[in-house]
Amino acid sequence: MNARDEVLGRIREAIGESEELPIERTYHKAGARQAEAADLLELLTARLIDYKATVLRCADSDQAIAAAVTGVLSAGSVTRLVVPVGLPEAWLAAEHRQPDDPPLTLGILDRAEGVLTGSAVAIAETGTIVLDASPSCGRRVITLVPDLHIVVVRAGDVVPTVPDGVARLDPSRPLTFISGPSATSDIELNRVEGVHGPRQLVVILAG
Repeated sequence: MNARDEVLGRIREAIGESEELPIERTYHKAGARQAEAADLLELLTARLIDYKATVLRCADSDQAIAAAVTGVLSAGSVTRLVVPVGLPEAWLAAEHRQPDDPPLTLGILDRAEGVLTGSAVAIAETGTIVLDASPSCGRRVITLVPDLHIVVVRAGDVVPTVPDGVARLDPSRPLTFISGPSATSDIELNRVEGVHGPRQLVVILAG
């Protein structure tokens, strides 16, 4: 008998035999909360703005998304964006693309002006966007190193709560949860941005 077994044995002796009590699972599950699509979009937008992200609304079409992306590039004097290999071609002109194929090195990513990706799901209640390394989301590293992340969220991918979001995700995929630009605070509550990821998050909400 090792020390662990001895300690656990003493605990069992102290508490004696007891029946397993049922655990009440009263937390909200997927589908427990219903909301109108417009309300979900408004809530998600409010949460993202509260997190200091920039939110742009547009129609859910490739042309409208491309126009919104072009507007971001013009406003920030950005000429090229890193893109995952599966990003729709209509979203960004070829001359503005820096494909992650073959995989870009950390040095190249560190010098990149920004990155453009799609998203898997967005959670309105928490203002969280989830990437799942699918072809339109790309490798996790390309969204963590550049200083600017432009992410497209389609209205049909916005859900009310975390359980609803988890229910739509594949747990076997590498998942990245994003709630606003990267930021942290020291003991005196001085906010520092860009420590763990991009300092600028631009969300194009299509729909």
